[in-house]
Amino acid sequence: MSCYELEALRLALMNVLGTEDDAAREHAEQELDGHLTGPIEALAEAESLSAIERHLDAALVDLEEEVAETPSDDPEYDYLRGRIVAVRDAERAVHRITAQGESVLDGLGDAHDVLHETFPIED
Repeated sequence: MSCYELEALRLALMNVLGTEDDAAREHAEQELDGHLTGPIEALAEAESLSAIERHLDAALVDLEEEVAETPSDDPEYDYLRGRIVAVRDAERAVHRITAQGESVLDGLGDAHDVLHETFPIED
């Protein structure tokens, strides 16, 4: 059993962060072998935080549908439900990364404005 959503998210974050850890990338790709379709494929190939958020949400919807269709006495049922918890947690983590990045961007804009107010440029 594998958590395709988390492995695809790892690949997406490697893309966005520019991570060059070949061993981690190869491991994630092996885990996803044969499962790179739909939202999982789009997530694995995402190159921005907004794309990650969008594709992770779509993958979560698919996972929730899979759980809804799985009988509660199926041996994989609890594992599937656990995947939902893990993916929701990952989704919150991605939202935090996005919010922190936006906060840094806002702070840089404020610092720029203060710098120009303190040291006006004469034309």
